[in-house]
Amino acid sequence: MPDSTQSLALSTRSVTAGRPRRDPDAPLNAPLVLASTYVAGGTMEYGRYGNPTWEAFEEALGALENGRALAFSSGVAAIATVLDLVPVGGVVVAPRHAYLGTLGQLADLEASGRIAEARLVDVADTDAVRCAVTGADLLLVESPTNPALEIADLPAVCAAGRAEGAVVVVDNTFATPLLQRPIDVGADIVAHSVTKFLAGHGDVVMGALVTAPTPRGDELYGRLEERRKRFGAIPGPFEAWLALRGMRTLHVRLERACANAAELADRLSRHRAVERVRYPGLPTDPGHARARDQMDGFGAIISIEVRGGLAAADRVTRMTRLWVNATSLGGVESTLERRRRWPGESPTIPDNLVRLSVGIEDVDDLWADLDAALNAVAEDAGST
Repeated sequence: MPDSTQSLALSTRSVTAGRPRRDPDAPLNAPLVLASTYVAGGTMEYGRYGNPTWEAFEEALGALENGRALAFSSGVAAIATVLDLVPVGGVVVAPRHAYLGTLGQLADLEASGRIAEARLVDVADTDAVRCAVTGADLLLVESPTNPALEIADLPAVCAAGRAEGAVVVVDNTFATPLLQRPIDVGADIVAHSVTKFLAGHGDVVMGALVTAPTPRGDELYGRLEERRKRFGAIPGPFEAWLALRGMRTLHVRLERACANAAELADRLSRHRAVERVRYPGLPTDPGHARARDQMDGFGAIISIEVRGGLAAADRVTRMTRLWVNATSLGGVESTLERRRRWPGESPTIPDNLVRLSVGIEDVDDLWADLDAALNAVAEDAGST
């Protein structure tokens, strides 16, 4: 990445990186290139090996994460490619609370004997991570975790993993590179579900990996790129084009969504129908001080535990009119769901936990809708 690009603010990079050259009559935006076959003699050769639209997206994401990016067909495809780096019989350390697709892959690999052990730990407990990473081949971290929103001490756990010779991977989906850049504090690889905040409009399924600009990172980049070619976990050019288009507004979308989330978390913390609010922006949150020190914002995801248990939590998700009961997150629209409705969710996630993905709507409209649903549940509970 040129020095001139590195000196730009991240908000500017999200708008300018990955653009075509400014030649006369050149398009302002990277064009959509639909091609499975190329004329021989170049660097791409075949549609599974490369595409100019992917490359524009990868350049833009790499500029934000301060590394080299590779686009994949989905976030779980990116994670699967990372896990394939682990030698047969190897050991992986991962969060006990993590995306269920990641936990499911680890369980499958362990059950089949492909890996010897998946050590699941509380990544907010730095000493527990240090103990678990002894002899590990790969350390996979989420921070904030999905959906418990725990905050890892990223510099400390990255250093612990590297000291043991493990490949250190940080899933940065929730924070995005605008709020934290794990490569800068020692991660070898950053993973993203591009589907979420980066693309941001609920119309793309895509993933990405970003490697550090170091000799070790360059070696990992080569191995990951070769696996992408062999396994065929490639994005469609149209998906890459849409994701790049979405990234152009990432900074303004995230700024509004984070502001909304902070206000809603504060109001929810005082609501009679809510037992607990998980949001690192709250001063009372266990991860607040750590998030304040290592992040540039607290994110747009809130998790609440609804008073009255599973049934009450389900009722809240069904009663909202503006908030949409849907999985996934990171879009311009606000969504919510009870996470334990999914069989693969961690059993240590409370049954009554509802994850809120806060969008960019008017915050008072969002509150009125959520408050009405919570009040209705509280009133029904009081009348029984």
